[in-house]
Amino acid sequence: MSLFGRPLADGDRLDVAGAVVRLKVHTRARRVSLRLDRTRREVVATAPSVRRLSEAAAFATERASWIAERMAELPQSQSIAPGLTISLFGQACRLESATHPVRYFPATDSEPARIAARGEGEAYARAVTRLLKKHALTVFAERTAYYCERLGAKMPAVSVMDARGRWGSCRPGIPGKPASIRYSWRLALAPFEVADYVVAHECAHLLELNHGPRFWAHVKALVGDERPHRAWLRAQGARLHAFGA
Repeated sequence: MSLFGRPLADGDRLDVAGAVVRLKVHTRARRVSLRLDRTRREVVATAPSVRRLSEAAAFATERASWIAERMAELPQSQSIAPGLTISLFGQACRLESATHPVRYFPATDSEPARIAARGEGEAYARAVTRLLKKHALTVFAERTAYYCERLGAKMPAVSVMDARGRWGSCRPGIPGKPASIRYSWRLALAPFEVADYVVAHECAHLLELNHGPRFWAHVKALVGDERPHRAWLRAQGARLHAFGA
């Protein structure tokens, strides 16, 4: 099988039943297989070699009904609009319309936290998203400093991203340039404990650039049993990425 007049290649994407199917070569795979990537909202067709990608593509086509069913189970996209109540680090936060530039209002004894912004449609959504990113960065920077102090590690540069494939990433420092950690701003929509686990996870990478026993020992020392947080992200990650999609 070929795609656009050329042989299939690792990373090519097909349209099957209205869904994106990404072809992937995994040399350790023993057979052709399909899986749903809930975060990226796509199906991955895996083959043991480039030579068998055509087999993986054909298998995906044969399983069109299965693909359609799995895609239908994904959370629907959620528009960012006034009247919506979101969870901001586990606390209710209401989105409101305003005549002034976007502002965040903390919760009071009688009212939940609020984000008020002017504009309509995409303009409103962009303003709210910018504020969420700013708020997330503030929280992540504070928690990163906290965990770095506990680990005895130097504070890295901290930033936010909107990657679909990961919740955080750590780049080690090099002479003349500090380490850096990036977090998905969408973690602001998760419970605080879950987002905080990701911060601890990435900070532990400042000491161990692997997922070996010493790395997990650092994580457990910081947040205890990490398994519930990892399970929450697996189960709910697609919902976070559906926000504003």
